[in-house]
Amino acid sequence: MAKKEIESKIREQIDAVKRGSIELIKEEELYEKLSYSLANNIPLKIKAGFDPTSPDIHLGHTVLLNKLRTFQEYGHTVFFIIGDFTAMIGDPTGKSETRKPLSREDVLRNSKDYRSQAFKVLKPEQTIILFNSWWLSNIKLDEFIKISSNYTVRRMLEKDDFEKRFEDNRPIAMHEFIYPLLQGFDSLFLESDIEIGGNDQKFNLIVGRELMKSSGLTPQVIMTMPLLEGLDGKNKMSKSLGNHIGVSDEPNEMYGKIMSISDEMMFKYYELLSFISNKELTELKAELDKGLNPINAKKRLAAEIVERYWDKTAAERAVKYFEDKYQKKVNPKDITVIELETGDWRKIIENESAVSCPADFGNISGESASPEIPSHLAPCYIVKINGIYLLTHDKIKAVSSNSDAKRHIEEGAVKLYFNYYDADASEPKEIEIKLRKDSAASYLIPQNPNEFILKVGKKKIYKIIKKNP
Repeated sequence: MAKKEIESKIREQIDAVKRGSIELIKEEELYEKLSYSLANNIPLKIKAGFDPTSPDIHLGHTVLLNKLRTFQEYGHTVFFIIGDFTAMIGDPTGKSETRKPLSREDVLRNSKDYRSQAFKVLKPEQTIILFNSWWLSNIKLDEFIKISSNYTVRRMLEKDDFEKRFEDNRPIAMHEFIYPLLQGFDSLFLESDIEIGGNDQKFNLIVGRELMKSSGLTPQVIMTMPLLEGLDGKNKMSKSLGNHIGVSDEPNEMYGKIMSISDEMMFKYYELLSFISNKELTELKAELDKGLNPINAKKRLAAEIVERYWDKTAAERAVKYFEDKYQKKVNPKDITVIELETGDWRKIIENESAVSCPADFGNISGESASPEIPSHLAPCYIVKINGIYLLTHDKIKAVSSNSDAKRHIEEGAVKLYFNYYDADASEPKEIEIKLRKDSAASYLIPQNPNEFILKVGKKKIYKIIKKNP
């Protein structure tokens, strides 16, 4: 591979992996490691540790997983370290007092599903999952004393949490000093090239780097990532705070939670959780500056994340559920589903003719034009809708009489919703038709429907389906 080509590929990788990161120590070292990797076709060892303090991985954890996946896209190997040994000590980071260590049983129970959850993001064939008890439980005392001699008490007190507790005369247990050394030993044992962690983990990551240096090894590069705020938009995402989005949350719940984040927080979520390219993200920002409704950008993000942790069908259903429940103020549980025979269906919707869909799609009379329908959806259909028959049908019985049906139509209280698919067919769009009092009125609808939603007033909602279409 030519030198110029290698340099171009290195820059591409660095730009991709740096997205959303806070600090890279040191970029020139990463450049050298990537240069060696490309020149010799040897993947780098990318390490990240996860203490199983709770059984569920949430989107805050996936900030690191997504970054690991980015490295995998460039051919590197990920070492996913489950800190079963270190979790029993307890990471003192961010704690104002000594935290209670977990029992062996707690750790094993919490880590049970970590593998399956991690593989919702990571490529299994490029991932090595290890428990750090495999080596930490076998450290000899003389070896640990040698490792400990590389760090003084003064250096340990440089850690913000320890410094604050020392100044406030609050206790610091000896085992809390041990935690950063053991996390650093993970890197020493694996001889990792790069370690990724939250920005609150910087001190612990540097310990690993320093231990490698003191042992004569090439030190690991450190990349720190921001902590993802939860649904409250203020605090770090945490199950204990109830502001989390779990990777195992049901699709509708996951989609709805993502839609609830603020517009300001949305782009941080895009940078840290989405796999769209930097170019696409720049283009999306430009569209928003030009007037794109932020809710459309948020829906794209929510659909992407639900599809990643479930599948495309689940994402499409979650989109539909959200639109029905929140955007149309319709709870799917309130919808009555009714199947009609073909004969009854034809009495309700009478096709007059098929036409090309005009660019200014709307109903024939020109009243309250419906959303624009692209011409490639031809044919559209000019239809007559027998509203009175529809409302009084024996299976539907939305109203009690013909006169009651006429009154509802005259008051504009009867609406029909038809779905159609745009060019990419990734999710359905919808048009609304409000029935008019003129029984001879014609309407233009996209494609030949097999179902529609009927809404009478605010509370009566029906899904009308053609049986055996």
